Amino acid sequence: MRTLRYVLWALVAVAGLMFGALLVAPKDKPVLVAGEPFGQPFTLVDQNGGPITEAAFRGQPTAVFFGFTHCPEVCPTTLYELNGWMEKLGAEGAALDAYFVTVDPQRDTPELLKDYVTSISSRIVGITGNPEDVDAMIKGFSVFAKKVPLDDGDYTMDHTASIFLLGSDGQFVGTISYGEDPDNALAKLKRLVERNPV
Repeated sequence: MRTLRYVLWALVAVAGLMFGALLVAPKDKPVLVAGEPFGQPFTLVDQNGGPITEAAFRGQPTAVFFGFTHCPEVCPTTLYELNGWMEKLGAEGAALDAYFVTVDPQRDTPELLKDYVTSISSRIVGITGNPEDVDAMIKGFSVFAKKVPLDDGDYTMDHTASIFLLGSDGQFVGTISYGEDPDNALAKLKRLVERNPV
């Protein structure tokens, strides 16, 4: 009888700890829920200076990459590769939209983004906005982004280097990692398009 009492008290204690953990868990981290769009609502600015919201990520398969224009290698390489994969899809991938969201809105104005992105691709659209709104959108996608000071007084950005793949309903489908095998990356984009017809 005493043993049973100890077991019951132990179960009550464990349940209490689990409930407490739920109360203190971060509330701003998105949860992947079946049938729900990924991320959170946002209102930002595209490379042409016009407003853009999460609605841009609905209605067609979408690829989203987070980076910045002062990025020395990862960002231009990723954008160049993404553009190449989209070209290889040809007419089959015509409905695939792609966006480059800056993690450095202090420097990346719409004009700068447009010059940067269009020098690489006519298919990818740059997104920026005021720092607070961009930061909220970044957190909504669980993207890591951190300013890193340099010795000369300038700074760079450390950030998540994966391409996010979204279905036509805005749901998270998967990622393409930086440096991923090109054939695997192309196959992922092909599946994304085939499973999300417009």
